[in-house]
Amino acid sequence: VQLQASGGGLVQPGGSLRLSCAVSGGTRNVYHMTWFRQAPGKEREFVATIAWSGRDTYYGESMKGRVTISRDNAKATVCLQMNSLRYEDTALYYCAARRQRIVMSAVGNSAYYDYWGQGTQVTVSS
Repeated sequence: VQLQASGGGLVQPGGSLRLSCAVSGGTRNVYHMTWFRQAPGKEREFVATIAWSGRDTYYGESMKGRVTISRDNAKATVCLQMNSLRYEDTALYYCAARRQRIVMSAVGNSAYYDYWGQGTQVTVSS
């Protein structure tokens, strides 16, 4: 399974961005699709997750209410719509995939993921 993240860029505070993660190599091998982010000098942080074959979604506290995760099965793509962006949202955003189902309380642990994309930079600046 290969993951290709895209859609990052420079945006003003209050603006929006839509990130995409293209999945190749077989979505049948994936259960959880998740976005993490990592700012310079900080630990990797859970943003949102979605089940590839179900409807379960779960959001991290830092961006809850400002992001929506979705998937397009036909395009094998998972998207992250981010609104009302803040300076502190500046980070490298990664998509990750896990083959097997785990409890939702564990999806925020980056150690549980099998595949990672290369990351896409989001910079919030005026």
